[in-house]
Amino acid sequence: MTAAPGARGPRLRPGDAVSVVAPCSPVTCDGIESGLSVLRKWGLETAEGEHLRGRHPRLPYLAGTDEERAADLQRAWLDPRTAAVLCARGGDGAHRVLDRLDFAAMRRAPAKTLVGFSDVTALHEAFAVELGAATLHGPVVALESFSEDTVAAAHLRTALFEPEAATVLGAPGAETLVGGTARGVTVGGNLSVLNDSLAAPHSRPSARGGLVLLEDVGEDVSRIDRMLTQLLRSGWLEGAAGVLLGSWEGCTPDAAAVRTLMLERLAPLGVPVVGEFGFGHRAAQITVPLGAAATLDADARTLTLDRPALA
Repeated sequence: MTAAPGARGPRLRPGDAVSVVAPCSPVTCDGIESGLSVLRKWGLETAEGEHLRGRHPRLPYLAGTDEERAADLQRAWLDPRTAAVLCARGGDGAHRVLDRLDFAAMRRAPAKTLVGFSDVTALHEAFAVELGAATLHGPVVALESFSEDTVAAAHLRTALFEPEAATVLGAPGAETLVGGTARGVTVGGNLSVLNDSLAAPHSRPSARGGLVLLEDVGEDVSRIDRMLTQLLRSGWLEGAAGVLLGSWEGCTPDAAAVRTLMLERLAPLGVPVVGEFGFGHRAAQITVPLGAAATLDADARTLTLDRPALA
């Protein structure tokens, strides 16, 4: 299977309705209220998942039972009034809902956009594989940082409302690790989640033809090494066209060690690699479309989409 462009959802306009769901970890009251307030200031109507503020009765790191979280996500995707589905949080639990989704029913729904990052990577992968959908790797709305990080929120708003203004992406601190240019389709997200998805249902067998996004948070460089090595040894990275590295916030011992590891593991692929590209667990994160045909210019440190991410 070669990475292929996904079906685009519609761009948003004031007055559109968006659904906010919690398919992973639970939200805080202050966080979700602040995030919903931002969306309403953008002129959007917000529909809350029934279990948006829920919590699993025995596993407090999950926002409700697997059945509840899956039902909220599926209901939002099938809702004809919903123009986009925004995840409230990442955290844990996205893999657990996948086998409870009726993908056959979801395929019959018109294309729309899923937004989120971190554990939501499992949903990005499944929606690409099962629905052929393009999605957005971007902020989750119930973290308090969403309402406080005006740069990240503004970039997401541009991607949703004015996607033609976000076809050339870059970040001030981006660094060329391996030069060159490459064309492909954007795939990936959180390294830990991608590693946990290997050989599992609803996941692509490889990133062949893909411009691969990788990022993570709070991991030791030795564990990052193990996960990268697993992606390499399994063949998942074989045929990848290029690699974009996001944030490694809180990864130990330090950023220099992570950079050294990335060069040691990824340079032998012989494809362009850019570091610190501005997405993932960091302040001022940028929103990057997944399932989008694009050109990576590692020397210029830019990602140029063939067309706007939303129709």
